[in-house]
Amino acid sequence: MTVPRKSSPRRTGRAAGGLKRLLHLRRSRCDGIADALWSRILRTSRYAQSLNASDRQRLRELANRLLREKSFSGAAGLVVTNAMRARVALHACLPVLNLGPDYYAGWDSIVIYPGDFRVHDEYTDEHGIVHREIMDLCGQSLSHGPMVLSWEAMRDEDEAPADHDLVIHECAHKLDVLNGDANGFPPLHPDMDVREWSRDFQAAYDWFRAALEAGGDPGVDPYASEDPAEFFAVLSETFFTAPHRVNDTFPAVYKHLQHFYRQDPCRYLPRESS
Repeated sequence: MTVPRKSSPRRTGRAAGGLKRLLHLRRSRCDGIADALWSRILRTSRYAQSLNASDRQRLRELANRLLREKSFSGAAGLVVTNAMRARVALHACLPVLNLGPDYYAGWDSIVIYPGDFRVHDEYTDEHGIVHREIMDLCGQSLSHGPMVLSWEAMRDEDEAPADHDLVIHECAHKLDVLNGDANGFPPLHPDMDVREWSRDFQAAYDWFRAALEAGGDPGVDPYASEDPAEFFAVLSETFFTAPHRVNDTFPAVYKHLQHFYRQDPCRYLPRESS
């Protein structure tokens, strides 16, 4: 049975000025992740552990670069430790292992709360109606703004590994908005077919929503049914945590993610036991 996340909708294009005023952003002064710490945080990702030595070294170099280039700050009294920074950096760099760090250009800060955090959001829908919401979230990615994460959610993932990966989920949103609004359509590589991506993702999304409405359990976090952007983010995190589930349920989508991320997790991770 797939357990849905508590909440982690993205709100793209919203101003983050209030958040920035409340938080003091501090650039991480990191000379590199120590060997003992690297070994420890590797255990938080089955996929990272499964990589060969060369790929793990490239992942480590990317994580160190991210720690140099992004600032980390704690909110609501949380003191962010080197272990927290390293853990976030490792997971954030998995999606861009074969893409490169330039895919994370355009934003420079990561904010970590002790647990879920409350946001007041206002947006206008396609009919021009303004909606105001108060939401408790475990993660949020603002286009051109910070990535905001719940440390409690990440600890829960580490203590009871499942198909959730909050950091990868939010990083998928960051990739999604590189070419505009968050809509489940990131900038594709030149050798990828735009029409095939749109056709296969739309078909998978429609099938997934229909399966949930019929009372089925497609084996993927139901939160993916929120909208196409969340479908892409949830399928991206599951691609790295339970890839066979994605490949079995959405084989066409798996191939697109394989081509986009330039990785094939099914080659490295064993099939989950039923």
